[in-house]
Amino acid sequence: MLRIFSFFSGCGFLDLGFEKAGYSIETVNEYSEAFLNAYKYARKKMRIKNPHYGYYNCDVNVFLNEKTDELSNLIEKSRRDGSVVGFIGGPPCPDFSIAGKQRGRNGDNGKLSLSYVRLIVRQQPDFFLFENVKGLWSTTKHRLFYDELKRMLSDAGYAMIDRMTNALEYGVAQDRDRILLFGIKKTILNERNASLDDFHWEKYMKYSMEEIDNIPWPEMEDFEIDSARTLPRRIPRELTVEYWFKKNDVTNHPDANRFFIPRAGLQKMLVIPEGDTNKKSYKRLHRWRYSPTAAYGNNEVHLHPYKARRLSVAECLAIQSLPRSFSLPPEMSLSDSFKTIGNGVPFLLSYGIARTIKDFMEVLYGENNGGNNS
Repeated sequence: MLRIFSFFSGCGFLDLGFEKAGYSIETVNEYSEAFLNAYKYARKKMRIKNPHYGYYNCDVNVFLNEKTDELSNLIEKSRRDGSVVGFIGGPPCPDFSIAGKQRGRNGDNGKLSLSYVRLIVRQQPDFFLFENVKGLWSTTKHRLFYDELKRMLSDAGYAMIDRMTNALEYGVAQDRDRILLFGIKKTILNERNASLDDFHWEKYMKYSMEEIDNIPWPEMEDFEIDSARTLPRRIPRELTVEYWFKKNDVTNHPDANRFFIPRAGLQKMLVIPEGDTNKKSYKRLHRWRYSPTAAYGNNEVHLHPYKARRLSVAECLAIQSLPRSFSLPPEMSLSDSFKTIGNGVPFLLSYGIARTIKDFMEVLYGENNGGNNS
């Protein structure tokens, strides 16, 4: 069985992909109490069992200090039946975001990437997944830090393979680049005379970025409230926000009526064309296009294609490709709701990654030990 220790879990988009792929979630760690409550709430509604060893509402650095032995004992227990243990996590990334303040490794969030790597080095899981934003890969000063993290992991005995991946490639209606770094103990590969040449990120991808770039996406059109527009030819329906709105029945979703109501700016909403996503804020999505990357907080306003309002929580969950049954606690603030949605890994992306890792582990260990019986 493949057993997962999850860190920086948010409300659990990444974990949900691994759960659906057949992994067992052993522990969940999240610093924000509001996000962790949302994690618990969503899984109760979806009738998903609690993590085997429960939840940890704490800073990840606690596991490098007073809870080091406790975590080690849980990992040892998880391995007793021959199971394989993995860590997954995407440390908070504003300090590396191209749109952020670029504080990098010295920012409070930037330091958490180092903490996660130190935790992997100390606890020695059989494999790990590190997920982060494009800026850590594409910005020169941040790339130096990323390469330093990889050297630490290599020195600690891990072989690694990474990729800059866009959620669109997995059928998510969202233009979202993420770094994916997978690592596995070199001893495991050596014992099985294997290599990461057999690990294929592309296995469960539905589209290439070249294909997506060559699609004749619709341009801007005049905004009309409750207008009807036909899907243009040659547009993959599943890569459009309208497809996901209908798929998740967002008008009848528990989070349908949860959206920010502006004190001012309604008139501005009425004049922005459908599909005008060129501005930093007040972007109006086109129903027959994908969404820009999911940042739905106070500073980056995304407007509904044919309603005179901002996107609802239900619509943002749909754009993140969550199942229709996924919802957030009604008492959760709008700010926390949109923040945890924007921070999350799109579900179909996480599911594709989880299946890729599982297939690779099954080749190494055989189907029974690779997680097929979970």
